[in-house]
Amino acid sequence: MTKRIIGLTGGIATGKTTVTNYLANAYNLPILDADIYARDAVSVGSPILDAIAQRYGEEILLPDRSLNRQKLGEIIFNHQGERDWIEGLIHPYVGEQFLKAIAQSPAQILVLVVPLLFEAGMTDLVTEIWVVRCSLEQQLQRLMQRNHLTKEQAQARINSQLSLEEKAALADVVLDNSSTLEALLKQVDVAVASLRSSS
Repeated sequence: MTKRIIGLTGGIATGKTTVTNYLANAYNLPILDADIYARDAVSVGSPILDAIAQRYGEEILLPDRSLNRQKLGEIIFNHQGERDWIEGLIHPYVGEQFLKAIAQSPAQILVLVVPLLFEAGMTDLVTEIWVVRCSLEQQLQRLMQRNHLTKEQAQARINSQLSLEEKAALADVVLDNSSTLEALLKQVDVAVASLRSSS
């Protein structure tokens, strides 16, 4: 049987983590997370972090020589060209880590959590795409609350990604997180049941 690889994505602050945790805890599905690989890519002493420090100067580093994420966020969410440059370093690294982990995993169903699945051109790594969505108003409120951002800052982060409408149009499964947690998890149950019955 060929592996079924779910690409779980959606907009920032739409509820991907909630769905991921549920898939891991309720269904024991192995989770591979792009954010973890992206953090590894810029770990202290890594070639990618060195390249970032060369481009933006020492002030992009914290006293312990780790990346000042807040400062980098201010640069990349306000300058498309800089974001493209950073992503050009990090996305290939993340893609390689996914390929290694997929090859090494004995599991028949794997979940790849990739916030920028479409933007990073990683759709070829997965066999099906699940998109978590909610209304733009909910997304803005959740993001402002979670990351302590102004409305303008939150909007800039949302605008840096493909719109939820575009993502949903490209999805095999759309999980609507605009009502209750219970309603969201029921949709996940249905999606997993259908995945298992067709594999």
